[in-house]
Amino acid sequence: MEKVHTRRSILFAAVFSLLIDTAYAQSWPPLPLAKPRSVGFSVERLKEFDAALQQTVERQQFAGVVIMMARHGKLVVQRAYGQQSIDRKKEMQQDTIFRICSMTKPITGTAMMILYEEGKWKSSDPIAKYIPQFADLKVYSGTGRRGKLKLEAPVHSPTMGELMSHTAGFSNGFTGDAVDNLYKKSHIFQARSLDEFIAKLAKLPLAYQPGEAWRYSAAVDIQGYLVQKLSGKPFATFVRQRILMPLGMNDTDFFVPPAKVSRLATVYKPNPTQTGLVAVPYDVDVSEPPRIPSGGDGLYSTAGDYLRFAQMLLNGGSLDGERVLSPSTVALMRSNHLPERLLTGKYGIDPHFMQPGLGFGYDFAVMEDPIRVGSTAGKGTYLWNGLAGTWFWIDPTNDLALVGMVQRLASEPGMPDIENLSRTLVYQALTEPRK
Repeated sequence: MEKVHTRRSILFAAVFSLLIDTAYAQSWPPLPLAKPRSVGFSVERLKEFDAALQQTVERQQFAGVVIMMARHGKLVVQRAYGQQSIDRKKEMQQDTIFRICSMTKPITGTAMMILYEEGKWKSSDPIAKYIPQFADLKVYSGTGRRGKLKLEAPVHSPTMGELMSHTAGFSNGFTGDAVDNLYKKSHIFQARSLDEFIAKLAKLPLAYQPGEAWRYSAAVDIQGYLVQKLSGKPFATFVRQRILMPLGMNDTDFFVPPAKVSRLATVYKPNPTQTGLVAVPYDVDVSEPPRIPSGGDGLYSTAGDYLRFAQMLLNGGSLDGERVLSPSTVALMRSNHLPERLLTGKYGIDPHFMQPGLGFGYDFAVMEDPIRVGSTAGKGTYLWNGLAGTWFWIDPTNDLALVGMVQRLASEPGMPDIENLSRTLVYQALTEPRK
């Protein structure tokens, strides 16, 4: 019976994908084309950008790279370097599909903001208003004798705004402290449904008093549950219907249909015994819709699809006549929501640590003052990346968006800082910036 069920799931995925592709297929390229010089770039200086990315492949730092960049709504750079799969000797393509991991978060945040615009929640609301299981959350306050955890009541119930900005007190099992160890033991990310995920999480303590720290956490997976509850639709269905389909992101989903698996890039990590890279086993059930579509890191996408999402945000919430959000809502998302006392460099996740000039909005990091953090990006640039090496930034000052895709585990030692390298090289080539 299990094999029959699996075959039916794969068939459903293939048919569903075909329907989406037929109804919502976007033409290539993902945005109108323009020559770099026509939108303020030096063609000669962009050669430095091109050469640097090519070198990362030649030095075996990455198997392959895809870069897409737009300015003034026009696609000015679209390049693929290296290989999608070293073992299969398959060249990287501009439409290669990548595991975008935490770049899922801004898409989930956008789903939440659609519901915000519909009056379904506001930032000052306690999360427990919508998830009653969170009404009795406790806060970790130390470890007593024999390793018993000390718990106390929260000074205030964590709010929706704190959830959206990673300051509510949740964790994720990454850091190895006492609360994270409980996350690991409870196997919350192995839950069989979003309801079970929430039930498990409700039994765990918060890692700190709400609003008193910033911690990368399960907050966006909780947002996925909230999208499902507040909309009355399965989370994945809502994301498809309200974001992916209107934007023509027909290669983005929580699984990769069988017909598209040949386009999926292999994930790599450094070879521990010699130079070069070694493939990482990943995603056994990649072609089946997951039991729990993860709002935090569950999507697959292409550089072209994600550039359309980024351009929608850069446009103030619309693209090609499809409005997803209002300009004021996008402005709310990309504004810093952290108080100054948290902008000390203590909080963050590599390579983004919250500090003067770099804060956090609703599911993005935000450069309020790029000069203070040593960047030549425009004021108000917002950005994020993914565990498998993907990254993006959106620069409203210079009307520019870039999406970069690689597949190398960023958690492994020696990961090159390709995000900041690419940003430096882009801006040295932008000879007509906006003031």
